[in-house]
Amino acid sequence: MWAGRGLFSRRATKETHMADFSETNIRAALSQVRDPAGDSDIIASGRVQGLVLRGPNVGFSLDVAGLPESTLADLQSAAENAARGVAGVRSVTCVLTAHNEAPSPQKSGDIPPPNRDVPKVFAKISRVIAVASGKGGVGKSTVAVNLAAALQGQGLRVGLLDADIYGPSLPQLFNVTRRPATTAEKKLIPVECHGLQTMSIGYMVPPEQAIIWRGPMVQNALMQMLDDVAWPDLDVLVLDMPPGTGDIQLTTAQRIPVNGAVVVSTPSALAQADVRRARTMFEKTNVPVLGLVENMAFMTAPDGTRMYPFGNPGNNALMSLPLDAEIHAAAETGVPVVIDAPQSAAARAFGELAQKLLELLEGAKT
Repeated sequence: MWAGRGLFSRRATKETHMADFSETNIRAALSQVRDPAGDSDIIASGRVQGLVLRGPNVGFSLDVAGLPESTLADLQSAAENAARGVAGVRSVTCVLTAHNEAPSPQKSGDIPPPNRDVPKVFAKISRVIAVASGKGGVGKSTVAVNLAAALQGQGLRVGLLDADIYGPSLPQLFNVTRRPATTAEKKLIPVECHGLQTMSIGYMVPPEQAIIWRGPMVQNALMQMLDDVAWPDLDVLVLDMPPGTGDIQLTTAQRIPVNGAVVVSTPSALAQADVRRARTMFEKTNVPVLGLVENMAFMTAPDGTRMYPFGNPGNNALMSLPLDAEIHAAAETGVPVVIDAPQSAAARAFGELAQKLLELLEGAKT
């Protein structure tokens, strides 16, 4: 249960004393913290990993493998206080991890071997749909939110996980400004938004705070948002993936039993090239690609004429969604268009998409 404390522990202090500091200063401060497992300090024992400095912000992880849980809170607090005590440090982000060995280096283009350590939470989740994109700016998160709402409209129990650690979108799309509550076991309770069970790292950090973690810390953060969140029984969990084909996508494919992926794009030629890369990545990790969703594919004039601002849509798309002002207006209010305007053309399109995906998932079982 330690990870729920570690992932989202953040201390922001020292608005003054903006003196310069270096990695050497931080390591020297952390070397004053004793390792509970022996006579050395946490620097000498190698527990401090992934140290990152971004301006006045400091981030690092503590490898707590083999330590009793009763020691973790005090150790984390001591490390944070030590780093925070360096002149010029404004904020400290500390993540507790339990990685014993770093993975062996991968050759360029290699896919890491599967990790069979599937989080136990998936015993409570029937199906997982990943919503991905090869590049940013194509409306992927808006599609994920409205898809989740449309699946809920089918009578399903739906969860939505914002897996974009660097650029979380759910706080803005749902207008959430409160931190999640915790259970007696220190697990985070999902934030309910319009009946959806949601979680995002953006619920835990101020919108102006940048996430400065390196790859391993980001991967661990995603796993903790699964392991250390009190997810209820769900029929479907929708994963709003970060754009691209990097660490988070590979971690998801290796650790999470994704039943199918949806790739979101626009009809532009540049975006289509990124789609091919995203599709290839999922295929190499044995994640079924359910189809391509072309977002903002067309506009409908008052006389019913369709206009295609990004070029004519392809023939291989599972669904083409409109560029509709109602979708944007609903997002600004924190209510998905599927809920805000259920009779709109956009809402009906998302409902049709949800139905198609359910049929594809059911067909895959047979």
